[in-house]
Amino acid sequence: MGQTVMEVFAHAVKAWADQPALKQKRNGAWKTWTWKEYDTEMRRAARGFMAIGLEPGQGVAIIGFNSPEWFMADIGAIHAGGVPAGIYTTSTAEQCQYIAGHCDAAVAVVQNDVHLAKFLEIRDQLPVLKGIVMIEGASSEEGVYSWSELLALGDGVPAADFEARIAAQKPDDVATLIYTSGTTGQPKAVMISHDNMTWTAKQALSTVDMHPGELVLSYLPLSHIAEQVVSLHGPIAAGMATCFAEGMDELGDNLREIRPHLFLGVPRVWEKIQAKVMAAGAQNSGLKKRIAAWARKKGLAGGMAGQYGKSLPFGYGLADKLVFSKVRERLGLDRCRVQITSAAPIGRDTLDFFLSLGVPIFEVYGMSECTGPATLSTPSRYRTGKAGWCLPGAELKIAEDGEVCMRGRHVFKGYFKNEAATAETIDAEGWLHSGDIGVIDGDGFLQITDRKKDLIITAGGENIAPQVIEGMLKAIPVVSQAVVIGDKRKYLTALLTLDPERVPTDAAAAGSPAKDANAAAACPTFNAWLMKEVEAVNGKLARVQTIKKLTIIPSDFSIEGGELTPTMKIKRKVVRDKYSNQIEAMY
Repeated sequence: MGQTVMEVFAHAVKAWADQPALKQKRNGAWKTWTWKEYDTEMRRAARGFMAIGLEPGQGVAIIGFNSPEWFMADIGAIHAGGVPAGIYTTSTAEQCQYIAGHCDAAVAVVQNDVHLAKFLEIRDQLPVLKGIVMIEGASSEEGVYSWSELLALGDGVPAADFEARIAAQKPDDVATLIYTSGTTGQPKAVMISHDNMTWTAKQALSTVDMHPGELVLSYLPLSHIAEQVVSLHGPIAAGMATCFAEGMDELGDNLREIRPHLFLGVPRVWEKIQAKVMAAGAQNSGLKKRIAAWARKKGLAGGMAGQYGKSLPFGYGLADKLVFSKVRERLGLDRCRVQITSAAPIGRDTLDFFLSLGVPIFEVYGMSECTGPATLSTPSRYRTGKAGWCLPGAELKIAEDGEVCMRGRHVFKGYFKNEAATAETIDAEGWLHSGDIGVIDGDGFLQITDRKKDLIITAGGENIAPQVIEGMLKAIPVVSQAVVIGDKRKYLTALLTLDPERVPTDAAAAGSPAKDANAAAACPTFNAWLMKEVEAVNGKLARVQTIKKLTIIPSDFSIEGGELTPTMKIKRKVVRDKYSNQIEAMY
């Protein structure tokens, strides 16, 4: 039962040998690797790891930006019997030491001099480490190899020895480790088997109906399971070509160049695209604004009707021709059939905004521990605001306390070197306990209402789900991030950050002279105006859910600032600790 990563990869190489597999900009022009070229270079890298001294079961730590070499290091490590473990590029030397040490890394693959410096700093704390490979550049340091040196080393390893490493592996063996992003404490290492990965990737990509030759844009951290399923393992199963973005700053340009057929955006990415579209729309003439408003009304009605199999409203086709098609083209989504959001909760305002422009965003819910997706949404079956329906072939249930639980071939083998945490997460019947609270409607659609651990219990004993309220606060156009406070308190308050692009316009509307977030945070007029906007949100909430006071944090939350994980989830404890003075001042 099941297939190894090597078997699925070998099928891809045989089936699509001369078709494009990978594309990346090199010296300003897009370079393509065919499946055959991908296979050849990956095998040389794998044998290079063996030459350095990688033994079966040992780790290969990878820290770098999304690239063909990242893929080849990862898939190559698996072929050579090693276990790849991705490290976020923003990680400190200490965090690198923890992961590389924990996974028993014999080899570390680093992007450049910056990442090499981190590993040189901790090398004496990694007794198993035999060598470091640089994707870019070279070094005269002992035991450090350039990418070309790695490939040359691989040429000296007998093919029979390499093939023996492949043959020794079984579908139930651990193929890769995914380190949780650690919103609390040290990250745990999620053991994903070959069968977990190959089965889940195939189920997910075939369910959303992706075809050989179609394109996906890779830009989210590859140490995260969602990006691995969507841009690394999914395309191997489906024969798609993965194109690598040049970076977050160039994402918009790369989207327009590549025009992918599948695009995964975490909520923060969709929110930023929304802000840019709204800012551009604000510059339009009166007539154009009226046409856009009419089209968006038709778009939202049509989007909602389409979900329930009802006919589109009169005028939808015209709205599509005049507005939606142009917006999709401007964004680079004109060929995109599947626009996904995952990894964190997304606000209803953002979902409705894109739906009104003829760009439905399909929610996928899951976690590293179930190899990514537990639920999916597809163009033919989705509900705005719902997290999708159960991945075909798997099981989904709501426990008595409201917790979402999953069971199936996508559920992980356990946490590496942590049996106690494994026993807490997978019960005796094989159900994976997610830690999320949710409900499943009569049509089988899941809705996540909160994290078990995030539930606020007020001084009055009320249980409150902060994410629902935060989503409504983030629908205020000038608000970038929102964190609701109130655990063991008499009432709820909120910390808000501002969208710098919106501040000048909204401040002027509020009668405030503020031109940036710092000035707005210090301006009583702007604060009073924003509180009125919050009170409008309060009007839609139960009395115990209402926000009584707010504080504007002048700088936005960020990965560098420590408030966000690399997948842009809020680290609530960090926020509470970092802004404790501001919080206490509201009580």
